[in-house]
Amino acid sequence: MFELLSGFSDQFAPFNVFRYITFRTGAALMTSLFVTFLLGPSIIRALRIRQGKGQPIREDGPASHLLTKRGTPTMGGLLILSGLLISTLLWADLGNAYVWLVLFVTLGFGAIGFYDDYLKVRRATHGGFSGRMRLAAEAVIAVIASIAFMWLETPQLESSLTIPFVKDFLINLGLFFPIFAAFVIVGAGNAVNLTDGLDGLAIVPVMIAAGSFGMIAYLSGNAVFANYLQIHNVQGTGEIAVICGAVIGSGLGFLWFNAPPAAIFMGDTGSLSLGGMIGAIAVATKHEIVLAIIGGLFVLEAVSVIIQVGSYKLTGKRVFRMAPIHHHFEQLGWTEPQVVIRFWIIAFVLALLGLSTLKLR
Repeated sequence: MFELLSGFSDQFAPFNVFRYITFRTGAALMTSLFVTFLLGPSIIRALRIRQGKGQPIREDGPASHLLTKRGTPTMGGLLILSGLLISTLLWADLGNAYVWLVLFVTLGFGAIGFYDDYLKVRRATHGGFSGRMRLAAEAVIAVIASIAFMWLETPQLESSLTIPFVKDFLINLGLFFPIFAAFVIVGAGNAVNLTDGLDGLAIVPVMIAAGSFGMIAYLSGNAVFANYLQIHNVQGTGEIAVICGAVIGSGLGFLWFNAPPAAIFMGDTGSLSLGGMIGAIAVATKHEIVLAIIGGLFVLEAVSVIIQVGSYKLTGKRVFRMAPIHHHFEQLGWTEPQVVIRFWIIAFVLALLGLSTLKLR
């Protein structure tokens, strides 16, 4: 739409709105929401028929899940990615390299998650393919994207790490930057994957993070706003806001079907792709550290697993009743809606704290 109609703005003034990122972000949100609503029933029906017993449920998980979640189809990420991709291709500036790189990471991680979900359903087990192989595949995609991001950015920023709350201080990581950036992208993908354990738990914090980074991308890509806020101007990243709008729309549509009791689960197809996408946007906009604040809920989930596994291997004792930490609170007696809504509140507060770094310098 940008390529087709913005060029005719001289002949027909209303077409000038297609030049504005804000307009196209809103249009992407509404388009992806419509596409998700439209495709949702047919995709869910097809997955239910093909998967039979649905996603395998952890035998060591909460006992209630074996009763309430058994038979629910997975791979709902296909629904999210459909709305996201169609909407982005319609409304984004396809001449922008950042758009294609973020889509490359999103779809690449989505393909890895899809294969993992496929193996789980086919084998009727909770385990997919080798964890090492999965991490290796994710790392390859992330390193390629990180090097490409470096190539797009100015010499001052290409290998530098920015620090929140500080105006001009940069840490030049040199040749280690692609490794660091890949760690951010892979870590974000797997952190969201660990968070996806209850109906609606992951998708709302993902939308909150997408909305926050959509704003950051827009401001970072605009020289006037970047100069006013005294953040680093990364030319071209403003277009990423359109992708973030598409994520929010498809996330809202997915939540319609994922609301308790869920008709479909996101699966690794969705959680890996969305997490990788958020990590890629953080690297592109030079806000990697801010991601740890805005995505603090995902960090908490990942750290809880690391602590649990490390403690058990070293001492034979568990710190939490169950990991990831949302299951710990279930074991303490919180109902599933209580856990989900309270974690949404935490995600919202952390997003506000992360956005405050744009001005508090």
